[in-house]
Amino acid sequence: MKTFYNIILFASLIGTACLSCTKESYGDTPKNWEGTSEYFASADEKGFGTFYTPAIGRCGDPMPFYDSKAGEFKVLYLQEYEINSTYNFHPIWGVSTKDGANYVSLGEVLPTGTSILEQDAAIGTGCCVFNEADQLYYIYYTGHNGNCTNREVVLRATSPDFKTWTKDLLWSLKGDTDGYSKTDFRDPQIFKADDGKWHMVISSNLKFADYVSDNLKDWTHVGSFNMVWDRMCECPDVFKMGEWWYFIYSEGYRAPWSRKVKYMMAKSWNDLKACFGDPGAHWPADGKEGILDSRAFYAAKTASDGTDRYIWGWCPYRIGSDIHEKNINVGADSEPAWSGALVCHKIIQHPDGTLTVGAVPALDAKYNQSKEVTILENGDGFTLYNRLGAHNHISFTATTEDKFGVSLVRGSDSKKYYTMVVNPEDGGANRKINFEQEGEEGKGFIEGVDGYKFASPADKKYKVDIYTDNSVVVMYINDVCAYTNRIYGIQKNCWSINTYDGEVNVENIKVSQY
Repeated sequence: MKTFYNIILFASLIGTACLSCTKESYGDTPKNWEGTSEYFASADEKGFGTFYTPAIGRCGDPMPFYDSKAGEFKVLYLQEYEINSTYNFHPIWGVSTKDGANYVSLGEVLPTGTSILEQDAAIGTGCCVFNEADQLYYIYYTGHNGNCTNREVVLRATSPDFKTWTKDLLWSLKGDTDGYSKTDFRDPQIFKADDGKWHMVISSNLKFADYVSDNLKDWTHVGSFNMVWDRMCECPDVFKMGEWWYFIYSEGYRAPWSRKVKYMMAKSWNDLKACFGDPGAHWPADGKEGILDSRAFYAAKTASDGTDRYIWGWCPYRIGSDIHEKNINVGADSEPAWSGALVCHKIIQHPDGTLTVGAVPALDAKYNQSKEVTILENGDGFTLYNRLGAHNHISFTATTEDKFGVSLVRGSDSKKYYTMVVNPEDGGANRKINFEQEGEEGKGFIEGVDGYKFASPADKKYKVDIYTDNSVVVMYINDVCAYTNRIYGIQKNCWSINTYDGEVNVENIKVSQY
């Protein structure tokens, strides 16, 4: 079995350029890595370019929108620092992008309040829209302050040019006015429904509040609808795509199988709200409760330029004394670390209306430097390949009915390494990506960054594309599965494709970088 697998791998290697000699300096002694396979304790760059992370701090909840005046997407986010102020934290910062793969920092867009008594001493998630009627940009956001009578209220600011912002100090929307919580009343999201009016959905204590406006200034409460059973749902996003309405939400329930970004779908806004009355009867017909990614992709919202719709979420950072501790410290029994890197996917709508997410098209143009792929070791059920860089696109096609995986942070001397395993489920009818720390000292299955089930392809072919930017990695399979993860130590280390007591025909292996 091993011989069959390795012959096919060797015969199908494709590369167009020679691997350059990479050097790392230790004092005056250069290190030539070419042809070596031992594990190296590498470190991330200060800033990430593809899965955007600021050079200082991290990205919290993204708030994307398409700026039709500027002809670009703007992605606002809550700026997280290593050490936040006790009361005044999470100002809104932003980036601009035309393609979801290359970003320009906009710096701070909206500051927090300056006093510990101001309602927006801390800022929570919101949204931004442009109103053609008055030619103003609006940011609706959460004002969070435990020193105030209401810990959370909805606030707003406006700007004529997206540069100078004026906070409306005379306006706020308080949940208890309409029977909602004083403590949890957050994450306003604005959209236009079929009635031509502006609607605002707000998360509050196991219910969504629904408000309506003709002018983006005066809001009327029109009711509420349930969340998903006993699960707190955050960061709502509502949009129409074709003939379907969609409701994106992040399920805050802390069980690792459930804390993910999901969606509901219906043919109208009113029917979409009704889906939450009995979620089990109204899950999308995708066999996975509408899940879009792994637990390492959270607080996601979408934006469209009228042609394509993209979704941005954050991939959490991890803490630990070394790479191996951080890689398994994924928060299986509690919340993962809050904030991290922006990850962008393209929304894919299937003929039946169900959604999956796939790679942003601009990634292929960005990862355009082909690297030779060479085999360093043929082992028992694995083939080890030469070292990766800081930014990698690994692609191949696997034809199989059996289990296979891709390992990263792997050296010929590694006693533990990290594998994304494409695992058969339900007698082979479905697949699910598992995250495992393999090797003789490996912990095995890591529960907290589990994937979700997707149907096994009828032709048994898995087109796999893996994009890495320092420690952030996303695996896409056949436009039906996306799996985001944080794996430290990828760069300057080897990688492998693995088989487990089965036959796997692997073809067209390529690696490109930038």
